[in-house]
Amino acid sequence: MPVRAPRICGCGFRIASGQQCSCERRRAAERNARAEAQRPSARERGYDSKWDREREVYLKAHTTCARPGCRAPATVVDHIIPHRGDRKLFWSRSNWQPMCRSCHSRVKQAEEKRHGYV
Repeated sequence: MPVRAPRICGCGFRIASGQQCSCERRRAAERNARAEAQRPSARERGYDSKWDREREVYLKAHTTCARPGCRAPATVVDHIIPHRGDRKLFWSRSNWQPMCRSCHSRVKQAEEKRHGYV
């Protein structure tokens, strides 16, 4: 199988295909830190004590991950359609699904990134 040729980073170093230069990793970390600093806290986004109570009730009723093929214990209540601050959509139980942490962190986040939700 053919392998892509190395590339030259803006800083002048030769970088293997599929790799990042240390300067690129540093810039990405700085960009993520700036974005995170501007993001409201979880409590400011609506994940308060009322959410904690409702989440516990929901997870007691829905004990396994909703992802096809994954039957792990559910630990996260996921919003199927990202609510983006819409309080009605946030509290709509028909928009909730139980997920295990692995599926929510890996599969769901990649899916949202692909569809431009993030």
